[in-house]
Amino acid sequence: MPSYRLREAAALLGVSDDTVRRWADAGRLPTSADDAGRRVIDGADLAAFAVSLADQPDGPSVSSMRNRFPGIVTRVVRGDVAAQVEVQAGPHRFVSLLTAEAVDDLDLKPGDRAVATVKATNVAVDLP
Repeated sequence: MPSYRLREAAALLGVSDDTVRRWADAGRLPTSADDAGRRVIDGADLAAFAVSLADQPDGPSVSSMRNRFPGIVTRVVRGDVAAQVEVQAGPHRFVSLLTAEAVDDLDLKPGDRAVATVKATNVAVDLP
């Protein structure tokens, strides 16, 4: 499972490093130490926290004039031929329908960093 340093988590959530640090210090966001002794957040924990923030009316807000939204994969539903991938990018939730083969090729799973790229009504998922 991937893990994220506090700075990376802040960028994915659309908030400052200090905000993530305060959430971690308050116990809202669980952390552990990596091999170098730095605080990190488990990808699955970060994905669940991102979803909970988006459900709050006063969650973080992000404005972007571009059509690329860096975020974290929160859910992957894979069928025989097609798959559904959900990406939480700050307060924005993107759902992409793609082939099961594409999900396998990208090895997408909850907690992975991803970029939702939006063109018209289609959402594509890219790896950073």
